[in-house]
Amino acid sequence: MKFTCEKNALLKEIAVAQEIISSKSTISILSNVLLEALEGTLTIRATDLKVAFETKIPVEVSAPGSTTVFCDKFLGILRSMPEGDIEFEEKEQGTFLIRPVFKKIDFRLKTISSDKYPELPSIAEDLYFSFPQKEFKEMITQTIFSVSEDETRYYMNGVCMEKNEDQLVMVATDGRRLSYISKLSSQLIPNFNQVIIPPKALNLVLRLASGEGSISLAVSDKNVFLMFDNQKLSTALIEGQFPNYQRVIPAEQKYKLKVGIPELLEAIKRVSLLVEQKSKRIYLELSEGRLVLSSEESDLGVAKEELLCEYEGPENVIALNYVYLLEPLRVMEGSSVQIEYTEPNRALTIRPAESTEYFHIVMPMQLD
Repeated sequence: MKFTCEKNALLKEIAVAQEIISSKSTISILSNVLLEALEGTLTIRATDLKVAFETKIPVEVSAPGSTTVFCDKFLGILRSMPEGDIEFEEKEQGTFLIRPVFKKIDFRLKTISSDKYPELPSIAEDLYFSFPQKEFKEMITQTIFSVSEDETRYYMNGVCMEKNEDQLVMVATDGRRLSYISKLSSQLIPNFNQVIIPPKALNLVLRLASGEGSISLAVSDKNVFLMFDNQKLSTALIEGQFPNYQRVIPAEQKYKLKVGIPELLEAIKRVSLLVEQKSKRIYLELSEGRLVLSSEESDLGVAKEELLCEYEGPENVIALNYVYLLEPLRVMEGSSVQIEYTEPNRALTIRPAESTEYFHIVMPMQLD
């Protein structure tokens, strides 16, 4: 095998491959990236047996072939190379030569035959459906921060995705908060069972997808497959039953507070400077046309900030983990947020004042 390509084009893809590869794996070939040069194209594959990645880039192929090399060292070598074209060649079985075209630099990496590389999961092309990339990325952004990190409740360690008539729905929860978003699809979504997608693959979509055009998705019993731009991703699904999230979504909330998102964000950042680090508790004091945020850190001091808002209802004090308010606000579009509640000790609904596609449910904390 022999091919030539521009350094940065390859470096970008190998960096992604290294993110996926399991460096702790006892199976040595899983620390390798597969390279296959054929007819002007280099195919790159990486997997940790749960998440699989494939991409193709144009190269100048002198001799077709395939091999695998240790990804971490390959990435380090590429980063050290000068700008420009680099030549790659498998001189004999077991040695991979790397050298820039215009400099006398010579690296030789040991290889493992591509025959030993695990087969990546696949699914029939006709099972894919298209969805706008920009909207799919927004769905991930609005939910992924609510994924639980408690491994004893593994069925909450991912984002739930399901079809609801002609809508695609994503939901995440950690038991104290819930994030929900649904998007109408202009194309037919095939029926599939509710699935739980691990965040590793979704974070890769956020980072790699351009946000332009469509993303193609397909769901099998054990995997979800995603194709976008020149990338292919697949990930094993989390087994188990996702909680019945519909039960915790309030059918109606009695009181509504409307306040500017930038103003509330900045106030939370300031007030949170004096919170107890274990509880992260701040207080929302509500009265007509006024919202007061406050916090107290034992032996250090207190913080308080007053904001104008639209609110008609009884005077109340609500205690919240400030992170559960800050994270939705950071990804919320529009100029104003609406916070809805019925009783100060029951679930709050947080949603953009200008949209009904997504919302966040937060459970309040004890006042003391």
